[in-house]
Amino acid sequence: MYDLIVIGAGPAGLAAAITAAKNGLKKILIAERDREAGGILNQCIHNGFGLHYFKEELTGPEYASRFIRMLADLNIELMLNAMVLEITPERHVHVINRDVGYKVLEAKSIVLAMGCRERTRGAIAIPGSRPAGVLTAGAAQRYVNMEGYMVGRRVLVLGSGDIGLIMARRLTLEGAEVLACLEIMPYSSGLMRNVVQCLDDYDIPLLLSHTIVEIRGDKRVEEAVVARVDQNLKPIAGTEMTFTCDTILLSVGLIPENELTDKAGIEIDPRTKGAIVRENMETSCHGIFACGNVVHVHDLVDFVTEESEIAGRGAAEFVLNEKSETADEMTLLCGDGVSYVVPQIVRRERVAKTQTVYFRVNRLFDKSRVVIRSGENEIAAFKRPYMAPGEMEHVKIPKALLDKAEGAIVISVEEDVS
Repeated sequence: MYDLIVIGAGPAGLAAAITAAKNGLKKILIAERDREAGGILNQCIHNGFGLHYFKEELTGPEYASRFIRMLADLNIELMLNAMVLEITPERHVHVINRDVGYKVLEAKSIVLAMGCRERTRGAIAIPGSRPAGVLTAGAAQRYVNMEGYMVGRRVLVLGSGDIGLIMARRLTLEGAEVLACLEIMPYSSGLMRNVVQCLDDYDIPLLLSHTIVEIRGDKRVEEAVVARVDQNLKPIAGTEMTFTCDTILLSVGLIPENELTDKAGIEIDPRTKGAIVRENMETSCHGIFACGNVVHVHDLVDFVTEESEIAGRGAAEFVLNEKSETADEMTLLCGDGVSYVVPQIVRRERVAKTQTVYFRVNRLFDKSRVVIRSGENEIAAFKRPYMAPGEMEHVKIPKALLDKAEGAIVISVEEDVS
């Protein structure tokens, strides 16, 4: 019987396990399906990590190594090459590993930290032939940075997600020619700093409101036909142009890895595609917590760490104090201009001083206000000079304001006319 089993040894799982250990849990296991801990950070060799959490700039492996070194000091068990096949509401974990075989482990609490996966060509249904050379940006990143394979010489990037932008720069530095980065939306879906540092600084064009309408090639990609799209995201006839290329990288979105979550009967938010969580990151199954990209897709690993520490403390409190009451639950809802909010449920008595709420907007906003309402009453407002769907936002709501709320809380965005 473990006090806590964490599924996933990426930045979320590491932070949750370490925090739980520091808060009193003794017997902790992390199950990781890869050959080493660190998750996606191991292939993110660029810098820019840790600015918020450590107040210094680190690469992905450097950020991960700081947490991996803590595991030995805290006597946390790490099981690598371990695939978790199923979890149950009774907190049984079915795991398979070549050393121990098939095991059913019992836990007093579980933290889900499986991260997310990339959307593929099949998910966006690009017409054309199916040659070699079409791969996701994350797969290309692993090939180049960890396995030492070059993926192509003339590259076209579809989608402006952060990994796609970073790989445009990485492949340029490795000697490839990146022809363009295409984005179907009229705005970038990645961080603005990555657009500047990865595209603008290397003279790589970003074509907004463009997409690939056909892929041509026999054994390998030879050409891609690109067209402008209208306001309904439909290709405009007569705007086609052909790029001669041997590689197409897809950076068209991330999906939380929630097959285990769904199979366990945990409630899923259709907006985030992740579990519905409370203020301590507990899911609808008591004693099962979730954090990181398996809940909602983050831009910065620093925020993943902060959120995962909340899950780790929540798991420790659940095991040691058996606290999991559901009284006085307050629902957080999306208003105009907001595509999702996390957490979706807050218990006021569990909030100490402030409650951090993460959200994304569904369109571009210049000068605006993030408005918190309960019923007809505006209980708080936060000014923002600029917001974009590609960048996650957050607000900190004081407990005193939460105590004034009656019923559900609605978070919306409106233009600031002051």
